[in-house]
Amino acid sequence: MIERSAERDSAVEAALAHVPALGWSRAALAAGLRDLGGDPLEQDWLFPRGPVEAIEVWCDLADRRMEEAAGDLSSLKIPQRIRRLILLRLAQAEPHREAIRLALGHQSLPWNVPSALRTVARTADAIWAAAGDTSADFSWYTRRATVAGVYGATLAFWLQDHEEGFPRTAAFLDRRLADLAKLQRRKPAPPPGTPKAA
Repeated sequence: MIERSAERDSAVEAALAHVPALGWSRAALAAGLRDLGGDPLEQDWLFPRGPVEAIEVWCDLADRRMEEAAGDLSSLKIPQRIRRLILLRLAQAEPHREAIRLALGHQSLPWNVPSALRTVARTADAIWAAAGDTSADFSWYTRRATVAGVYGATLAFWLQDHEEGFPRTAAFLDRRLADLAKLQRRKPAPPPGTPKAA
């Protein structure tokens, strides 16, 4: 579980204004802290692992805001809930496209891959939690792995979709969800040599 605090949330939000020019760096974190009237060295205790930890904090904050804004989804079927939540998260991220692109680049560095895996796992869990999932068996893991894949692919597509309201991204997501539904409906083939029913 990631450590949450108002101070960490405020610091990472303040840094966002500087990320497009400075990247996810100590310089961006220092600039954000100065904007808040704080000491740039506060980043050493706020984010002990440096910028990569700040990215995790930011992603966790985005997950929480998605859940808060989701509202009552009980009238929707599960695929429609997942769709609405993913599109809501992207809409909330719209002002920070460059920060997201830079964050993905930062997390793709070999030594930061564990951080990337943690953030996408937390986002998938947040999506399922907001969708009302209460599973406690093995499906808990398979559902989150599946949504993580769908969300990751949709996020990558969205970064290239600059049309207002990103309708092409919504269509891309619809195709991914339709493909997923087909896979779930498909029955596994019987083992070779299994006698056919009369």
